[in-house]
Amino acid sequence: MSDTQPAVVNFAPEPNSVELREIPKPQIGPNDVLLDVAAVGVCGSDLHQWTSEHSWPVNYPVTLGHEFAGVICQTGANVQGFAEGDRVCSETAAIIDPLNPMSRVGRYNLDPTRKGFGYGVDGAMTRQVRVPARCLHRVPDALPLSTAALTEPCCVAFSAVATNVTILPGDRVLVLGPGPIGLLCGAIAKLRGAEVGLVGLPRDEKRLEIATRLGCVRLLPDEAPAWAMERDGLGCDGVVDAAGISATLKTAMDLVRPDGWISKVGWGKNPLGFSLDPLVQKNVTLQGSFSHTWATWERVLVLLASGALAVEEIVGGRWPLEKWHEAFETMHSGQIAKSLLVVNPE
Repeated sequence: MSDTQPAVVNFAPEPNSVELREIPKPQIGPNDVLLDVAAVGVCGSDLHQWTSEHSWPVNYPVTLGHEFAGVICQTGANVQGFAEGDRVCSETAAIIDPLNPMSRVGRYNLDPTRKGFGYGVDGAMTRQVRVPARCLHRVPDALPLSTAALTEPCCVAFSAVATNVTILPGDRVLVLGPGPIGLLCGAIAKLRGAEVGLVGLPRDEKRLEIATRLGCVRLLPDEAPAWAMERDGLGCDGVVDAAGISATLKTAMDLVRPDGWISKVGWGKNPLGFSLDPLVQKNVTLQGSFSHTWATWERVLVLLASGALAVEEIVGGRWPLEKWHEAFETMHSGQIAKSLLVVNPE
């Protein structure tokens, strides 16, 4: 049996520095499990590292992939509650400091020393991955592992529109950006009873079609102001900035109503070129939203298993690990919202 395995590796900070390489199979510690990866989602952050447009530190070389599920094939000596053969998915906080004040209050996602799969430590775009047992969640029997692999982006969206802000039935919520996170934010805001408008560019036609299937109103940028002001001329109760560029924050400030909120979940590495005074004038809450915690994962798995959150709507195609480049290219082109790499099918 070979001691190596194929992996999609980001090996340098220059653009296009990603390739399929043979890497050593991981060795687990006493508190880890070894996971046979069933499927792994391609995230926008994977694409940003591939194109070198990211704004976070990367530990090169590193195997990409932080959205994944699989079957446990080995457990460490100290692992309790999990056994070989268990179907699981994994959180992204691969390394945390348990003594950090944020970790000690249960907000380990905000531990400044946190390192995640796919940039800080090797991720799951490979055959087997080492995972700390504390990261694991059981996948309900009714939920396919290929769907459970997408729990992580659902948790990002849940945090942005359910954990970090309050949406009441009948609220009007505008989502900027029809990427996977924006689409899922729209879907979860709908579950909370909101009217949702989702804004994209003309080139986002296929993604905007998904927004419609998820129950959102599809909007082009020049249509968004009228929709936001339609009720009483004051704007939306809340705006989700999921566009991944800095400039959309100005749009959010323009279209949110006084005493409303903006949930910023999209990254944007460029500096702002505009005043933030409208936040003061309107008494608006600007809420950053990063990552997630254990409770969010448990709630989202219930939503996925019940079918209430139709995450499969965002999946535009499935590829084997060896065709990672095609999966990346297809998603990056905007033809689809989400690519999925199927590694060890159920």
